[in-house]
Amino acid sequence: MTKLGIIQTGSFRTNKEGIIKISALLEELGRKKTDIVCLPEQWLKENRIDNFATEFAPFLEIAKKYSMTIIPGAFYQKIRNQQTISSPIIGPKGTIIGIQEKIHPFDYERDIIKPGKLAKIFETSCKFGVVICYDMVFPDVVNMMVRKGAKVILSPSRIVKRGIQPWHMYCQVRALENRVPILAANVHNYRFGGESIMIDLVENNKVVIPKITKLKKQCATAKQFDLEKYYNIRKRRFSDVQKFS
Repeated sequence: MTKLGIIQTGSFRTNKEGIIKISALLEELGRKKTDIVCLPEQWLKENRIDNFATEFAPFLEIAKKYSMTIIPGAFYQKIRNQQTISSPIIGPKGTIIGIQEKIHPFDYERDIIKPGKLAKIFETSCKFGVVICYDMVFPDVVNMMVRKGAKVILSPSRIVKRGIQPWHMYCQVRALENRVPILAANVHNYRFGGESIMIDLVENNKVVIPKITKLKKQCATAKQFDLEKYYNIRKRRFSDVQKFS
């Protein structure tokens, strides 16, 4: 069993205030022996972060203290003179073990960021992929990660209130298509709609049904997932794919 968690953030006056308050929630999840936890996209006041290790130094300490993997969200970052939206992965030894770049810029982002080119896989307590917000709309992203071996998808997101219903639908469809659990974290404030979502799947006489947990306020939650139970239903689903033109 793997314990997976998400934190739904609110608004903060400064980055420092946000990191202090979210550190307390990470400590709470650490004490509950959470293996991997995901935060939303762009939840800090200043969302351009060029040095993740410095900005998230308290998170690195918490990750090491509890042997926990932390996905602290996704933020603007300049890499080799190109601006991206990047999600750092803090490993259980308290170091940044990799970065996933946003592959599909949304709307105005197309004019200011360079798209990522790789759907990466990370491995700590399990193999997982990180799908940043709008990337969830495109089926190939999750499918590529699962075919590369991801057993769960974590998704830092920032969804406005009017977009919550279709966002939930995209997350459920990707989980069903690929027979994989998905945890998607959102910001909760006057503009962004919260309702972060954890999707497990249950099989009832060969019919697979999403089992959904939603968050209603700023909080942290974690749940045990039996990632091995997905193997057979995923193998069966992928073996049914036929070539056609």
